[in-house]
Amino acid sequence: MKIGADRIRDIVLSLRNFSRLDESECKAVNIHKGIESTLLTIQHRLKEQPNRKSIQVVRSFDDLPLAGCYAGQLNQVFMNILANSVDAIEAISKNSWSSNRILQIVTRTERRESSIIISFTDNGVGMSDMVKAHIFDPFFTTKDVGKGTGMGMAVSYQIIVEKHRGKIERFSEEGSGTEFVIELPTRTDSA
Repeated sequence: MKIGADRIRDIVLSLRNFSRLDESECKAVNIHKGIESTLLTIQHRLKEQPNRKSIQVVRSFDDLPLAGCYAGQLNQVFMNILANSVDAIEAISKNSWSSNRILQIVTRTERRESSIIISFTDNGVGMSDMVKAHIFDPFFTTKDVGKGTGMGMAVSYQIIVEKHRGKIERFSEEGSGTEFVIELPTRTDSA
């Protein structure tokens, strides 16, 4: 019972940290804590499924300063990207499942002089040139009807570019996975 209670406490704290409902203004936050709470929130999707192996998460974290941001909104961006990464990996697993293939998402952070770089790279199905061109458009989706609204990446773009005065880019080739790179200014007056 103690282990179960500890696990429930950790999940509740992670969800509270993820949503940051009590922090609607721009604050200096630890980016790594946001990434970790998002990963904990989606950990059930990373575990082994009947149709695929578990997805490994590789972390390569630099020593980052606190970043001025809207933590709850930034965590939503992380959630949108990571959920899409899992979907892309599951799609490649269905199409060309190989028992030898390592299913993986790499999350990396890097400190620069006046910014922080956050990247998420998966080895899923990747994107065609058409998908890359429209990925940040509202209502654009590659998912089946009823599975996605087409708003996740459009909202993510808005949060990073308009709200945080940062940049978000995508790099992808069909069949070779996708990388999303976010650059956020380190100043705390980003709003």
